[in-house]
Amino acid sequence: MRFWRTTTDDPLVRDLRRVLPADRIRSASLERSLLGRDASIFEGGRAGPVCFPISTEEVQGCVDAARRHNRAVVPRGAGTGLAGGAVPLEEPLVVVTTKMNRLLSVDADRRMAWVQPGMINLDLSRATAPYGLHFAPDPSSQQVCSLGGNVGTNAGGPHCLAHGVTSAHVLAVEVVLTSGEAVVLGDSDGWAPGLDLRGSYVGSEGMMGITTAIAVRLTPDPPAVQTLLLAFDSVDSAAQTVSAVIADGIVPAAIEMMDNNIIRAVEEFVGAGFPTDAAAVVIVEVDGLPGGVAAEADRVAELAVGLGGSVRRAADDQERALLWKGRKSAFGAIARIKPNYYLHDTVVPRTRLAEVMKQVYEIVEEHELQVMNVFHAGDGNLHPMLLFDRREPGIMPRVHAAGAAIIEASLAVGGVLSGEHGIGMEKRDFMPLMFSEADLDAQARLRRAFDPDEMANPGKVLPTGASCADVNALDKVPEGVWG
Repeated sequence: MRFWRTTTDDPLVRDLRRVLPADRIRSASLERSLLGRDASIFEGGRAGPVCFPISTEEVQGCVDAARRHNRAVVPRGAGTGLAGGAVPLEEPLVVVTTKMNRLLSVDADRRMAWVQPGMINLDLSRATAPYGLHFAPDPSSQQVCSLGGNVGTNAGGPHCLAHGVTSAHVLAVEVVLTSGEAVVLGDSDGWAPGLDLRGSYVGSEGMMGITTAIAVRLTPDPPAVQTLLLAFDSVDSAAQTVSAVIADGIVPAAIEMMDNNIIRAVEEFVGAGFPTDAAAVVIVEVDGLPGGVAAEADRVAELAVGLGGSVRRAADDQERALLWKGRKSAFGAIARIKPNYYLHDTVVPRTRLAEVMKQVYEIVEEHELQVMNVFHAGDGNLHPMLLFDRREPGIMPRVHAAGAAIIEASLAVGGVLSGEHGIGMEKRDFMPLMFSEADLDAQARLRRAFDPDEMANPGKVLPTGASCADVNALDKVPEGVWG
């Protein structure tokens, strides 16, 4: 096994200088160490040279240089990923796309736009607001996460219940393969013939190439919106209400649930008016034509009251925005309590929400941790946040053990490993619990069809593989990678 030692004299760095100006190449150890991790809890990543291209042609030049020097390539966006997907292993070339942040074109009549991968999620909706359009997938990190990363993990968000996650809003992607070739997968008209290569690529977590442009589907702003805050004396009643709403034939734009721990933290942080004595609250938002919205909101309120809940309706856009600010500030709010958190991302059937949440509380108590639950209840996408202080001796084994137990509990009721954060390194070892050997082999074959040498983001997602950078072959696995 060869271990690279990146310096300013690295032959790869010298080659990169023929492609990019010197101020868009980083090789100093401090700068590389900052890009040796993402927003996950995983440490021990080792970045090689870091480059900041601004065009497809520059990405191609960077990939060609890496191939000539037999170096792996890790694409990186804003670094907000929570599954270790952007953590570089064994000093690969890190291609950061944050400077590729332009809105290339908007076709309001066709309700689509071409964007570069470094564009921030929320900036796209702000830019298309004058057309009465927005980009529906809205991760809680939408103020900082990039669209290339959203494509990589097939990101979701509170308003994806009715409108669908990222894959439903991507028409085509321009990709630089590890061969250096630039290809377009899909079609901006949404009618590409043959295999759905676009669908295969979205959610591939950087293992099939580097995204350099995205054709996105834009959604018309709804003519009417109503947002309800439902409060309950028990988590079970809140979960039952979620199931009752869907069972009644109503598919709201969003159904979000928060337990008492996070309600109190958010209220102290934001002051959104959440009832701090409630065991759980559910935010339900319905949109569409005014008559239909009013009828659906009334029915949601009726169902909630029937299950013991109280109902508050946002009186105007300002109050609605404040409720959503509270929901989307959850991760910032917990910093007042503990400096670190481990956010999970399993999905369970809606009818098993209360059962699994009870197990989550038991698991956390067993491992002497704190937990706060805030999640996309409408599609059963759990987000338990395990709070801890990394400086506490012996804390990390307990955190990882609790995380593993939560994953196993979710799978035991027919759940899946991830709803939107991806597999990365976090859940790689759990893939055989969900997929058969034949399933995993098919996934590996698909990956190699795009990247025969497994040069792109090696060591992620698939528990088996063979390449010069396969993490299985490391003499010393970076600390924390497997827990």
